[in-house]
Amino acid sequence: MPTKMLRIPTADGRADAFAAFPDGGGRHPGVLMYPDGFGIRPVLRDMARELAGHGYCVLVPNLFYRHGPAPVTELPEHIGEEVRPAIFARLMPMIEAHTTERALSDADAYLGFLTAQPEAGAGPVAVTGYCIGGLMATRTAAAHPGRVAALAAFHAPVGADGPGSLSELTAEVHFGHAESDLTPGALGRLNKALDAAGADYTSEIYPGTVHGFTMSDTDAFNPAALQHHWDRLLPLLGRTLSG
Repeated sequence: MPTKMLRIPTADGRADAFAAFPDGGGRHPGVLMYPDGFGIRPVLRDMARELAGHGYCVLVPNLFYRHGPAPVTELPEHIGEEVRPAIFARLMPMIEAHTTERALSDADAYLGFLTAQPEAGAGPVAVTGYCIGGLMATRTAAAHPGRVAALAAFHAPVGADGPGSLSELTAEVHFGHAESDLTPGALGRLNKALDAAGADYTSEIYPGTVHGFTMSDTDAFNPAALQHHWDRLLPLLGRTLSG
């Protein structure tokens, strides 16, 4: 599986990014994959490779490049609950500094860079993301309705910007929520906002999950839920992306 590290020109500098492509060359539909708050690391590279193996050109940017290259803070091989508070204490200032304005400026740069790659095919792209990356993916899709055909976000605060933030979505959407993150009532309110937006979507709580369930290097990992994530994501991409 061909992979490479890239540098994406942005309004505020250059964002480092990991890219994975299908074997055999050629051009393939693009997918912008936003990582969770822990950033680019082996598990994210593995997920990008998995997705590339299904025929997609995958770009994973370092959300916090303004603070340095990934990893922006030291991470253990396994991110257990005993180290999580200390890691988040270091990450929170970066998360708080990553304003909506910065996120949207970066999204413009990421999409332009992805579609300009020689491995990327013509046509619409997909955006997907995990945790805070799912919020970044949602903002990107809402801001680029003509370019983003599919949006998928997992254990992500997708409604953090309010129900009106979903009104511009034209992409087909899948939201996979952790049971610990969202009550059935909150899910109902979120889905009502998607209905009001006229979105074509699935939005569901994955049973028995806690926040971070897709990430195999954390205590939150749920193998069955990760597989369900692929079972939802891959058909979505197959329906919406050309090539």
